Amino acid sequence: MANGTLKVSNIETSSGSGTITIGQSGETVDMSNATKVGFGGINTPAFFAHSASDQGSVSDNTYVKVTLGTEVFDVGSCFGSSRFTVPSGEAGKYFLYGSVRGQVGGNSDMNNCYSAFYLNGSIYIENRMNFQSNPVRLSTNLVHAVLDLSVGDYVELYAAIDHAGSYGIEIGSALKGTSFGGYKIIE
Repeated sequence: MANGTLKVSNIETSSGSGTITIGQSGETVDMSNATKVGFGGINTPAFFAHSASDQGSVSDNTYVKVTLGTEVFDVGSCFGSSRFTVPSGEAGKYFLYGSVRGQVGGNSDMNNCYSAFYLNGSIYIENRMNFQSNPVRLSTNLVHAVLDLSVGDYVELYAAIDHAGSYGIEIGSALKGTSFGGYKIIE
């Protein structure tokens, strides 16, 4: 049979349900010129960044914006200055995740460790780890959320530590536990 073009307005199985196979094993089906419906999509914009250096001592039991100096990837130019901003034309639902590694100067000095997302400059969601009955020296605290965001909305990662001695938010490589990332959910 010669190569040709098949033009139809609808393809259905003869029984009305089942599987329709296009092509056979080893073949490639080119749909680059078609409008794809129901195939999913690409989870972008997307970003991931982690700390690059020690942020040092901060005020006791007070939120501070986490500085993320190493940008691993930024698909859609949505991340800068430790802030995720929804780009033009990309409103929608986003999955965001963050982690903060807090460390105090002495064993049994940390009473609480907090991580939070701030949305447009105000606290949106917080995760608190309470060690008051059994204080610790370090903790990695996670926070995550699904947010329905508009163009121009921005989200930042914040952290706080309640302590009994000197401390800081330990920030170094991604392996040390301080990072922030996210991506748009395909709807």
